[in-house]
Amino acid sequence: MLGRVANGIFWMYRYLERAENTARLLEAGQRMTLTRGADMASKEWISILTTLGLRQAYEANYDDYSGAHVCDFVLRSRDNPESVMQMVENARTNARVCRSTITLEVWEAVNEGWMTLRDLLARPVRESNLNPALAAVRRESTLARGATHGSMLRNETYNFARLGTFLERADSTARILDVKYYLLLPSLSYVGTPLDSGQWDSVLRSLSAERAYRWLNAGQMSARSIAEFLILDDRFPRSLAFCYVEMRSNLRELATLHGDSGDAQEQMRAADIKLVGKSVDDIFDQGLHQFVLEFIADNRALAGAIASDYRFTA
Repeated sequence: MLGRVANGIFWMYRYLERAENTARLLEAGQRMTLTRGADMASKEWISILTTLGLRQAYEANYDDYSGAHVCDFVLRSRDNPESVMQMVENARTNARVCRSTITLEVWEAVNEGWMTLRDLLARPVRESNLNPALAAVRRESTLARGATHGSMLRNETYNFARLGTFLERADSTARILDVKYYLLLPSLSYVGTPLDSGQWDSVLRSLSAERAYRWLNAGQMSARSIAEFLILDDRFPRSLAFCYVEMRSNLRELATLHGDSGDAQEQMRAADIKLVGKSVDDIFDQGLHQFVLEFIADNRALAGAIASDYRFTA
């Protein structure tokens, strides 16, 4: 496979996953603000912008943190080169580049998703049309992923698609954990308060993890049990452990197909050593913030190694 095509597949699925994760984060933020006063609502929107790395860009365009402004900026603003609409546009562009490599079903899912969101996001986002827009982003990403599972050969293309998906998903989970735990909780005096519980509930909702977590933990809400679930439980498809199990499998398949393993496989093994076999106590002894920062850096290095090994070119 040409490096240009591999790069297109990898980033097509990264953009689709990123768009969906962003929609889930906005939806959780909106739900949180409905039960908070104006001051706490503003802090929730700030946390979302911080998680997405968009706070500085947003503040260059707005001097308040109203939900309508934040959602419009994140979803569709032309002043935001990392808007959800731009992500979907980028995914479609990469799908066009790789049109001969993906199936008709995948192309139709991506193209129709782009057309649907283009129409939905043609006008400024308000509370009245926010929920349909967010649901559409999630739905179109899910349809593309379903078409991938149901129609594509388990070959190089599929493995690069899965690597892009799970690398992006792991990064999103780690960033949500870090911002909610480290940046938002004002001080240790808030631990165990409704604010603390509310923030952890927001973490779970942002990752579509609330029902699974409550089912496993009988509704008990604590920082350690939630961190353990989202980091170490490889049964949950958005946990760090699950993402790395899948990526390890895809890299192993690529090594077999190419008859050689490279730096990416070495990076994967090094990352595994830091994750597999750890307990939640080990993570909190190290410091959750420090653990997450190290994980994000390792994840970024792994993405770079994949690009280098398989000669990605734009």
